Amino acid sequence: LQRDAKGQYLFDLLCHHLNLLEKDYFGIRFVDPDKQRHWLEFTKSVVKQMRAQPPFTMCFRVKFYPTDPAALKEEITRYLVFLQIKRDLYHGRLLCKTSDAALLAAYILQAEIGDYDPGKHPEGYSSKFQFFPKHSEKLERKIAEIHKSELSGQTPATSELNFLRKAQTLETYGVDPHPCKDVSGNAAFLAFTPFGFVVLQGNKRVHFIKWNEVTKMKFEGKTFYLYVSQKEEKKIVLTYFAPTPEACKHLWKCGIENQAFYKLEKSSQVRTVSSSNLFFKGSRFRYSGRVAKEVMESSAKIKREPPEIHRAGLVPSRSCPSITHGPRLSSVPRTRRRAVHISIMEGLESLRDSAHSTPVRSASHGDAFTAPGRSGRAESSERVAVIADENYSPADSVLPTPVAEHSLELMLLSRQANGAPCSIEEEKESEAGTPAAAEAEEAGGELRALCPGAGGLGAAQAEQVNKFVLSVLRLLLVTVGLLFVLLLLLIVLTESDLDTAFFRDIRQTPEFEQFHYQYFCPLRRWFACKVRAVVNLLIDT
Repeated sequence: LQRDAKGQYLFDLLCHHLNLLEKDYFGIRFVDPDKQRHWLEFTKSVVKQMRAQPPFTMCFRVKFYPTDPAALKEEITRYLVFLQIKRDLYHGRLLCKTSDAALLAAYILQAEIGDYDPGKHPEGYSSKFQFFPKHSEKLERKIAEIHKSELSGQTPATSELNFLRKAQTLETYGVDPHPCKDVSGNAAFLAFTPFGFVVLQGNKRVHFIKWNEVTKMKFEGKTFYLYVSQKEEKKIVLTYFAPTPEACKHLWKCGIENQAFYKLEKSSQVRTVSSSNLFFKGSRFRYSGRVAKEVMESSAKIKREPPEIHRAGLVPSRSCPSITHGPRLSSVPRTRRRAVHISIMEGLESLRDSAHSTPVRSASHGDAFTAPGRSGRAESSERVAVIADENYSPADSVLPTPVAEHSLELMLLSRQANGAPCSIEEEKESEAGTPAAAEAEEAGGELRALCPGAGGLGAAQAEQVNKFVLSVLRLLLVTVGLLFVLLLLLIVLTESDLDTAFFRDIRQTPEFEQFHYQYFCPLRRWFACKVRAVVNLLIDT
């Protein structure tokens, strides 16, 4: 990957490989060394956005969830969205009742293993696969019952379509939670969905604000402000506190992008947004893609033979015990995933199959914002959401994107220290001295970009210096502009014949008359003398 290659180039390369045309719903996400998530900006250089050393680990995933996923034009797009929502369900980001959870899991079973066959599926077969962070035997029996009796004969495409239709009706469809605290210090999760802004506390949705009611979003340091204008001219300002300034800025940028994508009629209406009311202070950001309405119109014009879809069936797990070092849960299904490797000399290599165990779930900024009931756990990474009769918590996975490869190596070492066996693939990767890859998003896989250039501390320091220089330049620009405006006003007052009431009042003040005769007139004569001297010198030469 060339040093100056833009994010758009990398994204188009991946979408071309996946044969994906409805690509505006997807994006590439990565995690910096401070465990902060970022979306890859397509208008900027890939290398300059990275703070870690190459190779870089990035994830292809859904960025903007379709308002109606069942209405997507192509089956390949629906399949990728299906994989993403299935992952959301597994990580506890999709809240639902037990009955809905059983139906969604049954759709997944039908799509990936087909009709129930007594010869192939013995009693308790659904317990071999894990669809949620944790579930009971009663739920497993309910899943198997629905799969046996209600879904027989459905093709994978039909089951995936029914899964999407059901998931779209849930309140937390499309939720990607950002951990925060409210003004009272209570833990909360903020999220942006296709329909508006959502605030979750525990298992409840405490706020839902439609996009047309959101008038402004801004942030200052760790504080995020949401300005809301509701009916009867009622105005509300919601205030939340993020763990770090970087997390708050990421939250703000996600909000700006989601509002532009779902609310605007066309991309020409997109404007550059500032996080501050002052020109020379704060961050400026502009959404660079198309909006939802334009994407739907473009999708309707697609006319091609449907691309072939290589679905991955569920395979009985050979994975390690849960990396939370807690009690072993039901086996996690292993799917065949693909990893994209990009090298400097060879460009995009062919995809290779790879099997990985449960994703790395490292501690994130959200760990300091866990609910009080979870504080007694040994480690923040041990939070496991349980499906109750009502709902289960979204706090189980606030950092779904893989972190740098060395994190998984540390996890392997900790497993070995505790006597926990690892899978054959992980043993080979560890012994070979190569970093074990974090789990890729099922929708696209892991991207490794071997890029030349500085990373780490030097890049971070350079970024801070650039921000400081940019702030100083903005301040100087504003100062020069103000001085220029004052100079123009002074010339108009002293040299023009305009006789408006405003100018007349100023000219009649004693202070202005004193300035005019004691300072301005001598300065004008001196300046005119110098100009004449220069003109005469030029004429003589």
